[in-house]
Amino acid sequence: MATPETVHTGAGFDGAVQPSLLQGFASRAPQAGTPLAAQLPVARVLVESSLPHLDRPFDYSVPAELDQSAQPGVRVKVRFNGQELSGFIVERTAESDAGHTLVPLFKVISPVAVLTPAVRDLVGAVAARYAGTVSDVLRVAVPPRMARLEKDFLAGAAPYASAPGETKGPSSSTAWASYRNGTAFVRHLQEGGSPRAVFSPLQGFGPAAWPRLVAEAVAAVRASGRGAVLVVPDYRDLDQLEQALQQLLPAEDIARLSAEDGPTPRYRNFLRVLDGSARVAIGTRSAAFAPVHDLGLVACWDDGNDLHLEQRAPYWHARDVLLVRADQDGTACLMAGHARSTELQRLVEAGWAMPVDAERAVVRRTVPRVLNTADSFEQERDPLALVARLPGAAWRAAKEGLDRGPVLVQVARAGYAPSLVCETCREPSRCQSCQGPLAVAGASGSSAIPQCRWCSTPAPGWQCVHCSGRKLRKGATGVLRTAEELGRAFPGKTVVTSSGDHVKAAVGSARALVVATVGAEPVADGGYAAALLLDGDSMLRRENLRAGEDTVRRWFNAAALVRPASDGGLVVITATESAAVGALLRWDPAGYARRELELRMELQLPPAVRIASVTGPRTAVVHFTAAAEKQLAASGVALRTVGPAPVVLMGPAAAQQGDDVRTLLFFPYGQAATVTRVLRSTKAAAAAKRSEEPVQVRLDGVDVL
Repeated sequence: MATPETVHTGAGFDGAVQPSLLQGFASRAPQAGTPLAAQLPVARVLVESSLPHLDRPFDYSVPAELDQSAQPGVRVKVRFNGQELSGFIVERTAESDAGHTLVPLFKVISPVAVLTPAVRDLVGAVAARYAGTVSDVLRVAVPPRMARLEKDFLAGAAPYASAPGETKGPSSSTAWASYRNGTAFVRHLQEGGSPRAVFSPLQGFGPAAWPRLVAEAVAAVRASGRGAVLVVPDYRDLDQLEQALQQLLPAEDIARLSAEDGPTPRYRNFLRVLDGSARVAIGTRSAAFAPVHDLGLVACWDDGNDLHLEQRAPYWHARDVLLVRADQDGTACLMAGHARSTELQRLVEAGWAMPVDAERAVVRRTVPRVLNTADSFEQERDPLALVARLPGAAWRAAKEGLDRGPVLVQVARAGYAPSLVCETCREPSRCQSCQGPLAVAGASGSSAIPQCRWCSTPAPGWQCVHCSGRKLRKGATGVLRTAEELGRAFPGKTVVTSSGDHVKAAVGSARALVVATVGAEPVADGGYAAALLLDGDSMLRRENLRAGEDTVRRWFNAAALVRPASDGGLVVITATESAAVGALLRWDPAGYARRELELRMELQLPPAVRIASVTGPRTAVVHFTAAAEKQLAASGVALRTVGPAPVVLMGPAAAQQGDDVRTLLFFPYGQAATVTRVLRSTKAAAAAKRSEEPVQVRLDGVDVL
């Protein structure tokens, strides 16, 4: 029988036996004479804990009274270190290698096996890829339990309510035929194949829009009797995709998984997917783990959107989860977006996926005409085009576009005047309390009192610390100020805004100016007559490795909402000439991604290589990095390290910035499995010793560089 000073030893999540790291943790001994299950009396339980050194299954005995309900995948309660903790049974075995009497399971929370073997393997692979804990990934992969729904589910669950292959519309379309490799991709899906494609659709509205094309690919997979998982950035994309799918598939075949819908609808749809009554799971990033039966296709829309990045440890990306799943399950894969990320370009050049894009003749007759106000021709006509926020060409495009339909105006910032500078020296104005940026919150004219965007402290008597000036001017113009100025420039015209907490999913076909921040552009019925892309230079100047790539993605997403050039569609961009602008002028997202990837490969920067960031107190970071490098050196792996360097924080957290430092570790993909395994084990060892403050380890963080 286990003593209070010992804890049984279990196997690691990968099945390898590991020595106990928990000496000193107390466990309650089983009661003498407790009858155990006649068969497979040992349950391996993954305890819900984010502590790295507890990231492995522990062996518990199965009482006879829990034999029927304590099956792999169910939620249970166990006694651990004097506490009752939740967990999942991952396996039932005949015996344990712990070497002592096991503590019995305390309780089966629910007999519903919510953790399927396929999802369990996926969760383990994602945790290993990101050097995180399985428990942290499971927290998102399996939604919180709703007891009432499980009771109804157990009372009358009817699996496979919709027959495989049942569709309401055609499973192929001439729209796919407009793209190279498009027809072959859909045909292979229908025939039960597993093709992998990087798709660049041209339009974001109308019958040839990306939701319809993705829905037709799903219908082709369903015709082969298989299921699908589709992940989109936000609820607006989710609504569009759901509407397109409902035109081709029965409504009961589609399950929507999104935390924004609330816990009850989300869990109800999760159970529908779990029992097979819904075979198509759509949703935001957590839907990547949906337990779809007979999975045949995983798909992701707009993978460059930062909403696909999980904000909690281990900071996984939905795109990479789906790629791991496609590789693990041998499914088809569709990565789609108006622009192409460098990560997807790397897959294309490696031969892992094939490109599906349009011929140049199709591009010319489908996309709008793009004009840059900074080119030599426009500068001759308008010498002030480079300094004016709304150059003459943009004003004329808006005026003429309003005669034909709605006009989109894309701006970089929300608010009214989101930043202020000194009128004398042009230095950014700062709060005297926390050094945050000052801004004007509303349209109150010259009487508005600036206040701090971080701590909201008013600054009525502000004085510049550089030149002692006391007058402020706008350093940037937000969406509200832009809408106000356009309302004066076009009197009598309707002005609609979409930004912040008031994002509109769609607008009609009425003649109106639609002013939206980047990423909040509504879809117009029949497409926009014109689009003005403002503040391009400010977006390109951001101090981020992916500033150009992200700006190009946002430009293409907005331009794809505009009518074709043959229908008068026009896009005007106000930015100085650059490779990013040239990509939009030529409508060549693949070419821009190829150029960016070549530069990253030359400089050995992500995604040409993988990156890990180690952040925390200097002593802890130095010791952690040294310990990891020592283990890697024994395996013949040498890391390229940068740092430690002080962490530069942005936003309100900068006011409380401490002495944390960050070290960056760069390593090739061929050594990634070894490096992540060592980083993971080093975290576990450091957590078990508790000798130093913990460090944060992030893999492939898109905001690190």
